[in-house]
Amino acid sequence: MKTLTPDLKKALIEQLSYYRDLGIYDLYRRPIKPVDEQDQETISNQSSEPPTIREQPPSEDRQASMLAIREDLGDCTRCRLHKQGRKQIVFGVGNPHAEVMFVGEAPGADEDEQGIPFVGRAGQLLTNMIKAMGLNRDDVYIANIIKCRPPGNRTPERDECETCSPFLLRQIDVVRPKIIVALGAVAAKSLLQINDSMANLRGRTYDFRNTRLIVTYHPAYLLRDPRQKKEAWKDLQRVMQYLGLPSPAERERSDSALNL
Repeated sequence: MKTLTPDLKKALIEQLSYYRDLGIYDLYRRPIKPVDEQDQETISNQSSEPPTIREQPPSEDRQASMLAIREDLGDCTRCRLHKQGRKQIVFGVGNPHAEVMFVGEAPGADEDEQGIPFVGRAGQLLTNMIKAMGLNRDDVYIANIIKCRPPGNRTPERDECETCSPFLLRQIDVVRPKIIVALGAVAAKSLLQINDSMANLRGRTYDFRNTRLIVTYHPAYLLRDPRQKKEAWKDLQRVMQYLGLPSPAERERSDSALNL
């Protein structure tokens, strides 16, 4: 049995606390079937749709495509944000073969400092949300509508979103996720090109660029109003259902059957 170090124990307590906030009180061990690295890559690239609809190109091709988008973006000066204190462009991060893609609003101070989306407090919460789904950050792709931090973390202006979003759309077309999760109203409105309330945007599944899209709360909003974490969890459960990821109840039944 692995000994719990103080740091590991603290991290475990924090993770369990987050699950309780989401309304998850019972956790079950998921059986793992050993596979070698080559088999795992084959499994991760499989799709339930016919190959003619969602044919998966080699990983290096997607990496090259992402690199080409980043090179086209360059040291972007297309909108006013390059003159308003941004330190660097925050492009995107994750698995180019991801089945789920998270799209936020804009980089914050921590993201502007590190050049990686969702690494601050809101990013830590997003990581926990992803883990609650049974995934890791390396399994998904994460990006924002705009790639430069607005001054004072203000809401991006419409023209800034319109200038920057074509690069995001190209990223989406490279990843071709099965489903996109729009984090917050700005991301949802920009992607869907509609102006509506979060109450109306949530709870629906949208057709978007040959994939599906759902809307949930931005992690920064959940930090301000933790009561909405349970609502966000409902949204994520719909994503899990669409992807065929097991729910806690399904894991319980699976473990019960194995213990017979």
